[in-house]
Amino acid sequence: MSTDQDLVTDGLLTHPYAVYDRLRDTAPVHRVTGPDGSPAWLVTRYDDVREALANPLLSLDKRHALPGGYKGFALPPALDANLLNMDPPDHTRIRRLVGRAFTTRRVEQLRTPIRRTADHLLDALGAHGGTDLIAAYAAPLPITVICDLLGVPHEHRRDFRAWTDVLVAPDPARPQAAKEAVVAMLGFFTQLLADKRKEPADDLLSDLIAVRDESGSTGNDRAGTDRAGSDRLSEDELMSLAFLILFAGYENTVQLIGTAVLALLQHPDQLAALRADPTRLPAAVEEFVRYDGPALLAIRRFPLEDVTIGDVTVPAGETVLLSLAAANRDPRRFPDADRFDLGRDATGHLALGHGIHYCLGAPLARLETEIALAALLERLPDLKLDGDPGDLRWRPSLRARGLLALPVTY
Repeated sequence: MSTDQDLVTDGLLTHPYAVYDRLRDTAPVHRVTGPDGSPAWLVTRYDDVREALANPLLSLDKRHALPGGYKGFALPPALDANLLNMDPPDHTRIRRLVGRAFTTRRVEQLRTPIRRTADHLLDALGAHGGTDLIAAYAAPLPITVICDLLGVPHEHRRDFRAWTDVLVAPDPARPQAAKEAVVAMLGFFTQLLADKRKEPADDLLSDLIAVRDESGSTGNDRAGTDRAGSDRLSEDELMSLAFLILFAGYENTVQLIGTAVLALLQHPDQLAALRADPTRLPAAVEEFVRYDGPALLAIRRFPLEDVTIGDVTVPAGETVLLSLAAANRDPRRFPDADRFDLGRDATGHLALGHGIHYCLGAPLARLETEIALAALLERLPDLKLDGDPGDLRWRPSLRARGLLALPVTY
């Protein structure tokens, strides 16, 4: 084990894969200083990360964390009772309730409306010109899809994007901005649930409210102590679930679309091969997400007892950070792992997790990325990067890897 490393200042935000390459070889389970200055353990090798993702002794519940460790987002209880902070049996119960909406079969039914949204956004660009592809396409597509699925009114979607951006990459010059965004989100979801209760619609949020209220609850019990059975949600769980679906459904997909387009523009041979055979797109999505996925790190975990990872014993209650990005570039699992290759068998990547916490929205993220790229390939045949790739700006965040902007010409 080597000495502590500061994740924020030691290059991970600007050159993550170079840092991970070094750590996999020299300190695969490494003591680090987390994003908020607190200690954590960073795990970087594929086998160790995969095993840890499925280890029931590594809890997501912050109640098992030692004082002073990295815990991630500081959210009020009404937004914090979500799947990213839960272990079984609560995790199992809530995932079962919402999982039906995100099966591959159910998500496939969204193919036509997603393509309609993609075409509408591309129509607005015109036949030729230049644009920031993140602002004009990669961001509005997933926010439209997930808001339509949940039933979020159009007038609130721009606000939600702004709040999410603040939480994912807080501005050090505006320390109150994240707290203000959380307060605004809490008010937004409180009003949204009240409106849906008054006027239910054909959307996922109305369905979840019906599950919540089916036994005659007034919606006032916060912790769910009066749950009538295994298929109930507390009020905090309902609001937290709505928050998580919106937040993750937007954030992860916008980053994935952006980095996928960039990878293609930087590898014209791969772009040409995909244009020649668009049927390869579903398999190509697996390489996009392996090569440069939206999450550098999995959600933090806390050992329920002393746990050995690799050849290091991590004490109970300390924070463990599992690097999905480092695992996906591990040459022990993926030969020539730093090479972008759409002909590669990328199955087995960990970009969307592994085990019981595997990404609930993975089928939707895959489909949106596939359709977004298919529409671009068909509609913008001369798409090119506008400017020097070295000038591209990335989000200063360990929570979500993504571009702030992607200037292109077409």
